[in-house]
Amino acid sequence: MRLLPWTGTDGKPCYLSTDDPDSLLSRLADDVEAAQLASAEQVLAGAKAVLGDPKAGERAVRFALTRAVESLGDVLRVAVSRSREGDVRQSRT
Repeated sequence: MRLLPWTGTDGKPCYLSTDDPDSLLSRLADDVEAAQLASAEQVLAGAKAVLGDPKAGERAVRFALTRAVESLGDVLRVAVSRSREGDVRQSRT
């Protein structure tokens, strides 16, 4: 079971049950994960810039932190998904 990079409407995790890494949903999940990781890189750069600016106000810091928390959640979901896939691959060999 692959943990997908999004949740259901109820906020619960979504899983994909397939052995085909080229299925439509597998490719969509790969694309979403790639977009989330790219976004996290941009958020990290922005947060570093805000934290490095001694004139940054509370509003800017709170915005940067909010985005960083969102991105961290996405990146952790990708990491968990990929580690589970690795566990499945290792158990098959």
